[in-house]
Amino acid sequence: MNKKPNPFLEKGIKKSKFLNEDKSMTIKGTYNKTFILLLLLTISFIFSWNKIDSLSQTMIDDSAGLRFILIIGVTTSIVLAFTTIFKPKVSPITAPMYAMTEGALLGFIVKCTDLSYPGIALPAVLLTIAITISTLLLYKSIGPINKKIVTGIIIATVGILILNLFSLILSLAFGIKIPLYKGGIIGIIFSLLVIVIATLNLIVDLDSINELAYYGAPKYMEWYSAFGVLVTLVWLYLEILNLIQKLKEN
Repeated sequence: MNKKPNPFLEKGIKKSKFLNEDKSMTIKGTYNKTFILLLLLTISFIFSWNKIDSLSQTMIDDSAGLRFILIIGVTTSIVLAFTTIFKPKVSPITAPMYAMTEGALLGFIVKCTDLSYPGIALPAVLLTIAITISTLLLYKSIGPINKKIVTGIIIATVGILILNLFSLILSLAFGIKIPLYKGGIIGIIFSLLVIVIATLNLIVDLDSINELAYYGAPKYMEWYSAFGVLVTLVWLYLEILNLIQKLKEN
């Protein structure tokens, strides 16, 4: 999959500075780092799931306590994520920490969802794996994607993030839930659209890995790129989980 990528990236990354493979990023190294992060996330996910499973029903019904745990988890996850994004050099440290924190948070969220919709977690995992494998095979066959398409995907992603933030503010401040986030036909179609965009983001991640490796980005970018893939996969999983939840509500 070492196909020649965007030539304009060569202006930003000087390949001559990182000719030694021990000091430069590789596709294989990035995939290995991604596997490590997914393994850490899975371990912490299982631990968190089992912890919630062992709690008494009284503790589970304690919404204030659960909300506090959720706030701590989300805050920690956001801090680690933004630290990684703005300080890529520390990604070898922050990316594994993020994976463990996100895994614990994900286990908590999914288990609580599973209590209301039993058996919802596994189908979402299987669908995420299936989509990921299909995306990898697709990218391997088509190679680098047009930069205008990448720009469109990024714009759509930012739009969804803004919409999510707006919806969250309306929900917390006024108790209003936008129809897009409900279980009707409109909500289901919206979820399908978001899943498509999340999948396209995975292609963008793969394209970025290919470009950075081609131009010999520094070794720490393997962790940074693996972190990006992990974020996309978690987003994809949560959107699939949300879609299954909406389908069950119908």
